[in-house]
Amino acid sequence: MAMVNCLIDGIKVEVAEGTSILNAAKLANVKVPTLCYHPDLTPWAACGICVVKMAGSPKMIRACATPAEEGRNYITQDAELTKTRTTVLEMILADHPDDCLTCGRSGNCELQTIASDFGIREQPFEKNAPRMPKDESTTSIVLNPEKCIKCGRCAIVCQDLQGVYALEFIGRGEHTQLKPAADVLLEDSPCIKCGQCSAHCPVGAIYEKDETKQAIRALANPDLHVVVQMAPAVRVAIGEAFGVEPGTILTGQIYAAMRRLGFDKVFDTNFAADLTIMEEGTEFIHRFTEAKDQLPLITSCCPAWVDYMEKYANDLIPNFSTCKSPMQMEGAMIKTYYAEKMGIDPKTIYSVAIMPCTAKKFEIGSCSDMSSAIGEAQDTDLVLTTRELARMIKQAGIDFVNLPEEEVDPLLGTYAGAATIFGVTGGVMEAALRTAVTVMTGEKLPKVEFEATRGMDGVKTAKLNVKGTEVNIAIAHGMVNIETVLNEVREAKKNGTKTPYDFIEVMACRGGCIGGGGQPTGATDEVRAKRTAGIYNDDEKSVIRCSHDNPDVQAAYKDFLGEPNSHKAHELLHREYIKRPVYNK
Repeated sequence: MAMVNCLIDGIKVEVAEGTSILNAAKLANVKVPTLCYHPDLTPWAACGICVVKMAGSPKMIRACATPAEEGRNYITQDAELTKTRTTVLEMILADHPDDCLTCGRSGNCELQTIASDFGIREQPFEKNAPRMPKDESTTSIVLNPEKCIKCGRCAIVCQDLQGVYALEFIGRGEHTQLKPAADVLLEDSPCIKCGQCSAHCPVGAIYEKDETKQAIRALANPDLHVVVQMAPAVRVAIGEAFGVEPGTILTGQIYAAMRRLGFDKVFDTNFAADLTIMEEGTEFIHRFTEAKDQLPLITSCCPAWVDYMEKYANDLIPNFSTCKSPMQMEGAMIKTYYAEKMGIDPKTIYSVAIMPCTAKKFEIGSCSDMSSAIGEAQDTDLVLTTRELARMIKQAGIDFVNLPEEEVDPLLGTYAGAATIFGVTGGVMEAALRTAVTVMTGEKLPKVEFEATRGMDGVKTAKLNVKGTEVNIAIAHGMVNIETVLNEVREAKKNGTKTPYDFIEVMACRGGCIGGGGQPTGATDEVRAKRTAGIYNDDEKSVIRCSHDNPDVQAAYKDFLGEPNSHKAHELLHREYIKRPVYNK
């Protein structure tokens, strides 16, 4: 690899050819201010705050999008640069509302932080913040165009990383607006509610639909039995909202906090992840051994991916696993199995799910068979993101980090390590293989880890040898990567040849659920790596590593469901799919 030697404020730095001045400066421990830049995205130098100079030249260049050159000395700080950056910030603030105290990003806003860093105390430019209505058309995400600073992050992540093209710039000059494509409501656009736009927005222009008040009302209602479940990825990320290192496992503290908030029962979505493996693993074994014409089997845990599939890849609906997501399986079991065991009227149960994902808010009401457990009522009544739970804990005055650890409630809480790895890309595949290979070979695995499923490559493929039989797998995360895999499947179908893959896992968000749209903001690959390490650590320290060894799952089948893929299991734990239009009319 060719290397470049340059100076950052006189400090010698050696970087790989093509490295931006911004990243070269980081190696010299120099922080160049940015606003539109995000390490996930291709820089496009929209804001102009990262301007620097080359020694001997009065020209200002944008550090985020300019490669460092051999022998150059870059100046990142002087009076002229500070004045220019301050002026840019003042112009942005002139078009931005001043209602910081009531903004969901108050205290965690990049514009607010950088304005404070630059000591901006007055606004020399006439205020020109336009009044525009919020777009609250979806059940998941709210767009507040008044807060938009036109950094472009949301459009880039939606188009380049997700391949959805639900957001774009409309208009020109000072009339430019970031809006849903074709200038329709977000609900009518191609949006899959993944929330990556909100996760990458530096301000409060895009955020999850806050439903903490509904949760608080339910907890205060004496006529309701309020039950909560928590997804695997929540436990390694929520600590960031309290200043804890990403990846720190806080499962016991979360259980304790939920009880202090007033939840009557605290369960774990990981139990249903084990249940999912029993159902989806059985489904895969059937297709692989008896119905190869129905391969590949494509996983169905991610609601944003399901929405994408129903819009963009509905030709492959026959290949989709019919399993509900773990959240929805847990919801169904709460209102049937748990209600029956405890003698509780299911109509009085209010089921809340804590999820790392904004699309989960959409999922609970996305189709009629998400209410199959007790007729008209939804399997899950309310979804709160990791961010929303953190706000509730803070509002309640709970000293979260210092809480003594508590255990999950029995029946629907015990989980295997295989369940917790659902939170990372490749985790569903690895968990399924632990059980499927055991069942197919009739032998206990000497090593439960499947290293081929791990890593951050956008698409991972592998050929596994199962007692002389080849199993071809593919794993994709970040929606833009899945089309490559799907097109290979389509080509095989068109040519009447064997599908290149037997089993495919898809997660909409980079890194899987640990990078979900409802997680604490500020995620980068460095943060995702720490969250991922936390997930695998939780798996490794588990006494039970495989879903089929979970005693509570075994009991649920023995006492209630019968066996995997039984009639009752299909009635409660499986679903159907529909073809959705890309644009609603």
